[in-house]
Amino acid sequence: TITARDMEKGKAAAAEIASTTGATTDVEQLDLSSLDSIRAFADRFSPDRLDVLINNAGVMTGKRLETPDGFEWTFAVNHLGPFLLTNLLTDRLTASASPRVITVSSENYRRAKDGLDFDDLQSTQRFNSNTAYATSKLANILFTIELDRRLSGSGVTARALHPGVVGTSFAQGPEGSKSMALMMRMLKPFLASTDKGASTSVHLATAPDEEIGRGLYWADGDVKERLPIASDESAARRLWDVSAELVGL
Repeated sequence: TITARDMEKGKAAAAEIASTTGATTDVEQLDLSSLDSIRAFADRFSPDRLDVLINNAGVMTGKRLETPDGFEWTFAVNHLGPFLLTNLLTDRLTASASPRVITVSSENYRRAKDGLDFDDLQSTQRFNSNTAYATSKLANILFTIELDRRLSGSGVTARALHPGVVGTSFAQGPEGSKSMALMMRMLKPFLASTDKGASTSVHLATAPDEEIGRGLYWADGDVKERLPIASDESAARRLWDVSAELVGL
């Protein structure tokens, strides 16, 4: 199953998958900026077992925007949406033999040098596109730490990764950061291909348990050392509690 905000684009992706691999892919509408859309998708999702969940969302807005639920857009799409989705699908994950949750983060998290600002997670006091993005990607890693801890007895393995700097249309929507979109267009010939960008996600989805057991955060198909801010278990627990309250869990 793949999800998309734009069903026509989702169907085009599914058609390409079918033509190149022969595999049939279900396409479901999902907007990670909307709690209602996430809950509706989870209600519709019919399989009683889920082997691998890959959370692969990333936005960077040019100015502070709010979702329909009143959350800062970057934090909502990059962290709160995957957080809620994963929790709503946990029963399907734990029904599988060796399930995995793989969340695409970014080495950009290192720009959140002081860790999460729990007094201003929604960037209401001060907004900077790069800082908001870095904070959300740090949140991805902290979420993975706490998810892996909470579900350790159920067999679920949670991992986070940096995909590399990939030549996609990142930040190039109408709400995107114009400076980032320009940089991405200028550098695209030198950036990693989408195949390369997906390779670590695919590795974590398919590698033997003993391989992915080597570490929590990965890049270029191998374990990547984390800064202390991305290894803070107390911050991970606090973020989980705050996120659960925000999304109504």
